[in-house]
Amino acid sequence: MLLKYFYDEKLAQASYLVGCQAAGEAIVIDPARDIEPYVQTAKANGVKIVGVTETHIHADFLSGARELAARLGAVLYLSDEGGPEWCYEYAAEYNHRLLKDGDTFQIGKLTFEVLHTPGHTPEHIALLLTDGGSPANEPIGIFTGDFVFVGDVGRPDLLEKAANVSGSAEELARQMFRSLARFKQLPDYLQVWPGHGAGSACGKAIGAVQSSTVGYEKRTNWALQHEDEQTFVQSLLAGQPEPPTYFAMMKHLNKVGPHLVQQIAPVVQEAASIHTVEAWTRQGVVVDTRPASQFAQKHLPGVLNLPHDKSFSTWAGWLLDYERPIYLLADPQSVPAVLKDLRSIGLDQVAAVMDLAVYDLPGESQYTSYAEITPSQAREQVQAGDLFVLDVRYQKEWKAGAIPGARHVMLGYLPQRMQELPRDRPILVQCKSGRRSAIAVSLLRANGFSRVQNLDGGFDEWVRQGFPVKREPEAAPGR
Repeated sequence: MLLKYFYDEKLAQASYLVGCQAAGEAIVIDPARDIEPYVQTAKANGVKIVGVTETHIHADFLSGARELAARLGAVLYLSDEGGPEWCYEYAAEYNHRLLKDGDTFQIGKLTFEVLHTPGHTPEHIALLLTDGGSPANEPIGIFTGDFVFVGDVGRPDLLEKAANVSGSAEELARQMFRSLARFKQLPDYLQVWPGHGAGSACGKAIGAVQSSTVGYEKRTNWALQHEDEQTFVQSLLAGQPEPPTYFAMMKHLNKVGPHLVQQIAPVVQEAASIHTVEAWTRQGVVVDTRPASQFAQKHLPGVLNLPHDKSFSTWAGWLLDYERPIYLLADPQSVPAVLKDLRSIGLDQVAAVMDLAVYDLPGESQYTSYAEITPSQAREQVQAGDLFVLDVRYQKEWKAGAIPGARHVMLGYLPQRMQELPRDRPILVQCKSGRRSAIAVSLLRANGFSRVQNLDGGFDEWVRQGFPVKREPEAAPGR
């Protein structure tokens, strides 16, 4: 048996290629949209991808299942659980098989058994794998998707919070309790191959280890220690992170079928021109992918700074409008990777790109910058009320302690809540370290807030300096 692990650090998303080398066949489980890594790995190992399956309709990344079916003719193995509203609408276009609880299917000598495991979503399934090419006639492991993670379980509130399915969170939490009771009956020796690692918003305490075992999770996973359903439901729903706003779009696109990559319009390469960038800011959103420190020193008005780093995909999904054209200011060598990251969450509407040479053109008066201020420089102004302090951290961070008098608006919600901020006062933006707040500063400045500064070092540096902290701030205003 061949088992290959793929991991997208930006999305904390895991996928797998499982092959029967004797038959020369393989299947991909929970594929990302970019299918080239699977194609190349299959080729290098002498197997052909004949199938593709998903544990559920994903909300946090765009699936490559349709791409594999269209390009390679792979058979789609998809859940038929959860009711008609959770069916894959594009499945009929391709060779497919719909799966119910207890069903099995073969890839060469490998047998996959379907377990319906609702809780994260109504249609969620897990897949028990038995290697028919080995002496054992028992399963070797289980692909759990967003059901059981290392140290955590899938959150049940995404449909209600991100997709507006009213009342679904508590019901799915109760279904998760029953699904976990079934998980507890599995043999301890089974390996557990989850769909996410640490950093994913699909859980609240996901471990960074790639895999686990059923027995280890029974001993250490907080969710598997509960025997009472009501206390489990309360614990599961409490403390979940803010669901990214783009999750609803991902659910929709993965249900109806993502556009094939070959259908995406080509991206135009534009010559460096300040006037062109000015026109772009009126037509859509212009994204500068440089590090925040470079952007702060010199940028063009109306431009949003999203540094192309590990958090790029997350904040692009939170802050970019799926209905507006996107224009990129980026180093040419980074453009393929930037496009790949945007397309991984369905942001296909990049219309044009421009080289960073635009910042070397004459006309210094047309450029702008913003200031960063240290906690020691800001302290007196903050205490005197001369600065409006905007805290853009997550709710959990805010509750743990905040700068006295700060207003909390988590960065991802800022586009919808800018009207709450004063335009007649200087604004000091802060997060934990200064990275998220730098994005917020660029967003505010792109929307006409001119008197905005970033707190260098963020809340951590404020605390290190020994400045006042409000440890039990009032609940943040509703979004």
